[in-house]
Amino acid sequence: MKLTVLGCLGAYPYNGQGTTGYLLTSGDYNLLVDAGSTTLVNLEKHLDPLALDAVILSHYHHDHIADLGVLQYYWQLFPTDEKKPILPIYGHTEDERHFLELTMENVSQGYPYLGSDELQLGPFTVTFMKTIHPVPCYAMRFTETATGKVFVFTGDSGYLESFVDFAKGADLFLADTYLFEGNERHKAHFTSKESGEIAKAAAVKKLVLTHLPQIGDLNQLKEEAQAAAGSTISVELAEPNKEFII
Repeated sequence: MKLTVLGCLGAYPYNGQGTTGYLLTSGDYNLLVDAGSTTLVNLEKHLDPLALDAVILSHYHHDHIADLGVLQYYWQLFPTDEKKPILPIYGHTEDERHFLELTMENVSQGYPYLGSDELQLGPFTVTFMKTIHPVPCYAMRFTETATGKVFVFTGDSGYLESFVDFAKGADLFLADTYLFEGNERHKAHFTSKESGEIAKAAAVKKLVLTHLPQIGDLNQLKEEAQAAAGSTISVELAEPNKEFII
């Protein structure tokens, strides 16, 4: 499978870069993971948006869903000779108003992802873990059926020891890292040190820092995470349009 970064800043766009959104592909299956600002513009560089098979959302903060509405408009209004399928959008139901907005008549259909222990989504088996955040948010663990490869996305969260088991052995661990070392045990986001510590304890193969801060030295953020993760784990920064083969 392949992960393409569409946006990776936290909270708000800055200097031409947008917020959280990723394209996860396996074979000819295309999944949009979160839909922050500039998601749609960057998606068009890699894929016809009408070729998406589904969308899945960690939570409903605007920096994770800002482009969802315009994606629905794209599906509704873009002229095509072929009839467009209904776009499945998966989200949690702990915020009823936002969940209902996932459905647009003849355009998209919202589906809850917490009805069972795991979700079968195309070539992926997806499991979920509730995080620490001001609103309900879920981390996701994607296992590619054909290969057994594992991709874990934290969503937004403060430190939770349970991430060690949830991310255990992941081939790629995509971690919310909005804070520099020295701000540990924040109520909403990891620090660089915490991302590295969890990656080390979970024995992941690669740690990618995302939900990045707009202000500060990102090389320092990476170095802090690397120091905590140890020398055997590769640590990288997410960047718009960067691709990771998993």
